[in-house]
Amino acid sequence: MQRYKCIISYDGSGFSGYQIQPNKRTVQSELEAVLAKMHKGESIKVSASGRTDAGVHAKGQVIHFDSHLPISEEKWEMALNSLLPEEISVLSVKKVDSTFHARFNAIGKEYHYVLQLSKRRDPFQRNFSYLYPYELNIEAMREASCFFVGTHDFTSFCSAKTEVEDRIRTIEAIDLILDNDFLTLRFVGNGFLYNMVRILTGTLLEVGNGKRKPEEMAELLAKKDRRLAGRTAPAQGLYLWKVFYE
Repeated sequence: MQRYKCIISYDGSGFSGYQIQPNKRTVQSELEAVLAKMHKGESIKVSASGRTDAGVHAKGQVIHFDSHLPISEEKWEMALNSLLPEEISVLSVKKVDSTFHARFNAIGKEYHYVLQLSKRRDPFQRNFSYLYPYELNIEAMREASCFFVGTHDFTSFCSAKTEVEDRIRTIEAIDLILDNDFLTLRFVGNGFLYNMVRILTGTLLEVGNGKRKPEEMAELLAKKDRRLAGRTAPAQGLYLWKVFYE
C-alpha cells in the first residue's frame, strides 16, 4: 500500500463545500467516487488539509489517500484529471511516507480574499470575487490589519458554530494588494478557525468604509465576542491558496 499526496485546485461554485455530506455534491465525494471507480468499487478514503465551505475555492488544497495500484505519479495525475469533473484539477501527485497526513502535518496556510472594487457588476466575476462598489480607505484597513498579526485569541472572529475550544492562532502576515479594480487580502498563519478569514475581511471592510476605527480591533480581540465583530464576507471571494508543510 502506497500513500499519495496531491495538490488540487477547484472552483467551489457548484459544490456544497469540500467535505462529504448526505445527498449533496462535494469535492470529497467527487474525488472518492473517481478513486472507487479506479479501484473497481473499493472505497478509498481521501483526507484533506481542511474543509472549505460551499462556494469557497482552492488554488492549492492538499489531500492524501492510500492505494495498492501500481501506477506512477505521472499516470495518477493523468488518470485522475481524465475522470474528475472539470471544476477540479489535480496539479501534482507525489509518493509520500505512510506517516504523512494532509491535515495533521500542515504547519500553516495561506488564504486570499478577492474583492472587485467596481461600480459596475461583471457577470463573469460573480462566482470568483465579492463585488464591493463603495469607497474604501485602504490605508485604514492596512492599519487595522496590523492588530491581527501575531498570536491572539480569535474568538471574536470565528463562527458561533466553531467546535474547537482552543481559539488561539498566529497570523504571520496580512497584505492588501490593489491591482486595478481588484483588492486582494492575503492572510498567512499557522491555522484558521471556522469562517475566520471571512469575518476578518468583513470587519476590515467596516474599517475601510468608516464604520469602525482601526484601533477598535484591539478591543474586539480582547472582548472575545463574535457579536461585536463585522459580518461574514461572502464565500465566493475566498480561496485556499497554499498549505505549508515542514
